[in-house]
Amino acid sequence: MDNKNFVGRNDEIKIIEQYYATDKSELIAVYGRRRVGKTYLVRETLKKRFDFEFSGMYEATSLIQREQFQKELNRVAKKNAPTPKDWFEAFDNLKAYLISLKKEKVVVFLDELPWMDTQKSNFLNAFSYFWNSWGKESKVLKLYTCGSATTWMVDKLIGDKGGLYGRVTRPIYLAPFTLLETEHFLNHIKKMNYGRKQVLDTYMIFGGVPYYLDMLDRELPLSINVDNLFFAENAPLKMEYEFLFRSLFNNSANYRKVIERLASKQMGLTREEIEKDTKLTGGELSKILKNLNACDFIRSYLEPNKKQRNKIYQLTDMFSLFHLRFVQKNNGQDKNFWTNMSQTGKKNAWQGYAFEQVCLHHIDQIKTKLGISGILSNVYAWSSKTFVDKNGDEWPSGQIDLIIDRNDNVMNLCEMKYSQDAYSMDKAYAVIIRQRTELFRKTQKTKKDLRSTFITLYGVKKNKYSDIVMNEIILDDLFA
Repeated sequence: MDNKNFVGRNDEIKIIEQYYATDKSELIAVYGRRRVGKTYLVRETLKKRFDFEFSGMYEATSLIQREQFQKELNRVAKKNAPTPKDWFEAFDNLKAYLISLKKEKVVVFLDELPWMDTQKSNFLNAFSYFWNSWGKESKVLKLYTCGSATTWMVDKLIGDKGGLYGRVTRPIYLAPFTLLETEHFLNHIKKMNYGRKQVLDTYMIFGGVPYYLDMLDRELPLSINVDNLFFAENAPLKMEYEFLFRSLFNNSANYRKVIERLASKQMGLTREEIEKDTKLTGGELSKILKNLNACDFIRSYLEPNKKQRNKIYQLTDMFSLFHLRFVQKNNGQDKNFWTNMSQTGKKNAWQGYAFEQVCLHHIDQIKTKLGISGILSNVYAWSSKTFVDKNGDEWPSGQIDLIIDRNDNVMNLCEMKYSQDAYSMDKAYAVIIRQRTELFRKTQKTKKDLRSTFITLYGVKKNKYSDIVMNEIILDDLFA
């Protein structure tokens, strides 16, 4: 197919086409966070090949869903059948229509599948029966499904232990755009003509979510776009955070509890700390953490020599971070809030933290620049309280936000700095870097080569203190 309307997604397009071309029935499940482009991917890839398409409706009753399902079926089949009494009858009607086509391949696209599974609707049993009793055996059905409700897609479809166990022939997780893909979308699709610094600033607010990026007006500066989308009266993204979680997860209030607690601690929290603050425990918290991680809202890491219970969970979703820092508590009285923020301390602090999260989303690009793409490595952060060594010497507390622990006896200790110009190292900070490196070596008892690595927008300015920096990565490298 012609992919000129796509940004990235080459692997996903290849998979969709690959499974379309087989000589047997296929059940494909595309999942990922809301607004990431799942529906667009399937529709644009398969285009006019659909024989039947239907999209579930958010919080609609089972009767309304079946009524609309049959209306769409009547339209393509040119019939006037009544509303099915249940989903078993609805899928029987679909089966009869597909058989009547007498085609070598029939293509069905069921979008927002989780929304069809309303309480007591028996939808999943009917869907399972349709696939197991006819779809799989027919060898002609190409059934593509999408869903933003990740818990449902992962637990009830892809990971189902009942009638659909092992039936999904290929799950496809659709991730947000990278910086490079965001740049391509903004400049080649949207014609925004943004430089890379402006692409970065956009990414730090909206993440790589196509739907949000597409809302930008190319005639307006970025700051005014942000004001119009988040802070103006009736701003379209003002309530998006709440709806995002409601549409993605069951018991969304508990998911928000976890996200909002993580947002308050940059380095992240252990499970024990999350339990203490949110009062969530056991299997419920395990499921929440697993699903947030699967949807790229959080990351988890474990420092070497630490037990599993010491695993750290950290918020990395750009959109959630921006909302919680600036939108959630905004009183709505200043429609030019973001434009007026300028270089305030609060904005500067957010920029530093947001840039760190961007770097965490681009570890592959960082490793490519370091020339270690093929070397096995572990990525984590580290922090230490005041430390007294065996000689009785007291060391100050310290933390390193990104460590690339390599299998070639090297560790990159990364400092991430968001600055408007080349970063200028001074004597005081050079001393801190040296002390922190030695503290890390002592607490971790490592003999590996420790390399101070700086990730900045425009590099480190050369002066008498800059020789402490052994590796440099700049903004352009993150676009690799």
